[in-house]
Amino acid sequence: MRPEEWKAGGAGEGPGAVTARTLLPGATIGVLGGGQLGRMMALSGSAMGYRFVALDPAPDAPCGQITPQIISAYNDRDAARELAQRADVITYEFENVDAGVAALLTEESYVPQGSTLLYTTQHRLREKAAIEAAGVPVAPYRKVGSLAELEAAAAELGLPCVLKTATGGYDGKGQAVIRQPEMLAAAFRQVAPGAADAAAPMNVPELVLEKFIAFKCEISVIAARSASGEVKSFPPAENIHVDNILHLSIVPARVPEEIQRRACELAEKIVSGMDAVGLLAVEMFVTEDGELFVNELAPRPHNSGHYTMDACVTSQFEQHVRAICNLPLGDTTLLTPVVMVNVLGQHLDGAIQAACSADEEANKLGVSPKLHIYGKTESKTGRKMGHINLLCKDTGDGLAWVEQTNLWRN
Repeated sequence: MRPEEWKAGGAGEGPGAVTARTLLPGATIGVLGGGQLGRMMALSGSAMGYRFVALDPAPDAPCGQITPQIISAYNDRDAARELAQRADVITYEFENVDAGVAALLTEESYVPQGSTLLYTTQHRLREKAAIEAAGVPVAPYRKVGSLAELEAAAAELGLPCVLKTATGGYDGKGQAVIRQPEMLAAAFRQVAPGAADAAAPMNVPELVLEKFIAFKCEISVIAARSASGEVKSFPPAENIHVDNILHLSIVPARVPEEIQRRACELAEKIVSGMDAVGLLAVEMFVTEDGELFVNELAPRPHNSGHYTMDACVTSQFEQHVRAICNLPLGDTTLLTPVVMVNVLGQHLDGAIQAACSADEEANKLGVSPKLHIYGKTESKTGRKMGHINLLCKDTGDGLAWVEQTNLWRN
């Protein structure tokens, strides 16, 4: 990196904070992970003039189709060092990065996100403690290490509850809803299958039991913080899940403006309190009486932020590049109502046909479908293969288009 390409600046005072550098177009961004998030980040950043290189074990990974790719395991330290040598700045597109590799990269390269944020968000108990430390409410929870502890925690919190692994798990994996006391043992066996014998605590992974929040809806806010501390958030998305996989994101969220404002304030409070750099997706429950409880964090671009690609002045992917390169953050204004619908493997062929053919219903409804396909080599039922952003005058029209296509009923 040439000295004139960067300058020192404030990068936060928290643990693991690093000196901010401003990297101008022409610099190379290294991405840990070669999936669709890295691909969309590279497409956006390339338009700004940045170069990219990805590290991913899968040949022909989505990101690797459009950028150079180092094909190696995520825990391969030699490959990580190669990534560090080829990049001026390193980011990650998913949070389950090997902690040792992340620490190595922070020593040998410029990683403005640091390893502390990754360490925190990889573990639900650490994550909840960090959210609480920022002064933001989470659902009541207890640490669980055995079936006996699960029974005691359930009695204390009250049912229903949700049992989750402290690490890993996504799209509903690694968790079980417990509605009746007789479900406790089965839930324990499901979430900790190698630890069915409560007398063998060494086999029990760290678990967390959360009180089930009776929520009106789920929303998420994508907040960004630059390496020098500038913070901006995108409008909240209302999220609807099917089989624990995100199905729809509706923007503007169908909640009062005051709740939307508070949601953005909470997300910005967390991203600032954690000295995060880049994007932080903050998922929240909205209760019937308007309370907000933070559910989970993701320190990267997020599925519920895909609507920004076509509906905002700045996309979440451009914003992430701006944040890690310490450029001024972009305008997050929503230009049009939008409904984002995920395209899973079972929807792929039909969704391509629907979005790429003359569509009288879309014309009648005033809906403009914008198709994004991820380039994954194998299509599977339940696997995210792409998404469609439905630009519309009213989100009800976008939802009507989804219903009328019939694709998402299977």
